[in-house]
Amino acid sequence: MNDTPAPPTPPPAKGRAGCFIIILLVLAGGVWLWMHRPAPAAGGPPSRRGSAGGIVAVTAAEVKQEDFEEWVSLSGTITPLQVVVVRSRVDGQLNKVHFVEGQMVKAGDLLAEIDPRPFQVTLDQAKGQLSRDEALLANANKDMNRYTELLKQDSIAKQQVDTQKSLVLQYEAALESDRATVASAELQLSYTKVTAPLTGRVGLRQVDAGNMIRASDVNGLVIITQMDPIGLFCAIPQERVATVQKRLAGGGPVPVEAVDKLMDKVLARGKLLTTDNQIDLTSGTLKLKAQLPNGEGLLFPNQFVVTRLLVETHAKAVVAPATAIQRGAKGGYAYVLQDDSTVKLHNVVTGPAQGERVLITEGLKAGDKVITQGVDRLRDGAKVEVITPGKTPPTDKAPGDRSKGEGKRGKGAPLP
Repeated sequence: MNDTPAPPTPPPAKGRAGCFIIILLVLAGGVWLWMHRPAPAAGGPPSRRGSAGGIVAVTAAEVKQEDFEEWVSLSGTITPLQVVVVRSRVDGQLNKVHFVEGQMVKAGDLLAEIDPRPFQVTLDQAKGQLSRDEALLANANKDMNRYTELLKQDSIAKQQVDTQKSLVLQYEAALESDRATVASAELQLSYTKVTAPLTGRVGLRQVDAGNMIRASDVNGLVIITQMDPIGLFCAIPQERVATVQKRLAGGGPVPVEAVDKLMDKVLARGKLLTTDNQIDLTSGTLKLKAQLPNGEGLLFPNQFVVTRLLVETHAKAVVAPATAIQRGAKGGYAYVLQDDSTVKLHNVVTGPAQGERVLITEGLKAGDKVITQGVDRLRDGAKVEVITPGKTPPTDKAPGDRSKGEGKRGKGAPLP
């Protein structure tokens, strides 16, 4: 009896052929994907070789020493410097209206006319009374002169002369009263012509012609608002109050700007007028009042704007581009370009920032060149190449590194 096991049955030829075809298909797919892989994007993260010893393309800017203006942004409200409710100063019928709603008027312009006839009658009566008392005074003076001559001749009693003198004084007093009555009547008559008390823009008309108008009317005839110059109210935190007060006490104007909500357009530039006399306990802020020119009419009463206030000017300060300052666990830092085209990390202490500039208090000096773009690919001591902003940086490659096929003319390449 033979215990030797029987040899395994070989797989059929058809099964081996199928496995071989599958392996070929997988290899072919891998080769196709590798040949059609996407090229790395320009400016993307460097390769392992470039990070280790390649040259990184960057842009740089110089740290400057210049005057640095520190502005603070606040929420402000446009408020007219003067608002007047035009009311009639006499009672009467409104005959004519000489303004159009919304128009600009100047101080002294005629706005409306009230029926003047009742006031003209009163004036004529006062003038008549004045003429009568003038005639009586003239006659009393003549009698006074005659009595004085007779007294010198001892022809009349002195008491009669004294009585006549008293009568003359009475007529003179009456004459003064008459003149005041005439002046009052003339003044009342002048009030029948309603004029603009200031230069500004009129609002909506409150009374139409033909209606009775009275001095006691609450709404008045119309409201005039001064538009140019115009006021601006804002509030500043109490921590900044001392600086603002110091600038106001300096005598020079404190610049103020009104900017739209998108912070991309300056509507007007003016100056700070004054501050309130106490800090608001609920908000911890102090109210400020500014004056702005508004010749173009871009500002409107009760309009909300962003207020920019110049709180301090740092003379000969060290200023760097804001894009050069990075933030880390230990605070701010920047890469400084060295003479050998390497970079060195400097820890910096920054002050306020304005737009694309930032004030440097420690860590940098005027003349230093700091890296502004490509900072995320740097480390202390890295080799860099400074390029013009907007230029496509070269690919980071170590010396001797060649891509596949470089230096060999492929099919269809032009002859050297």
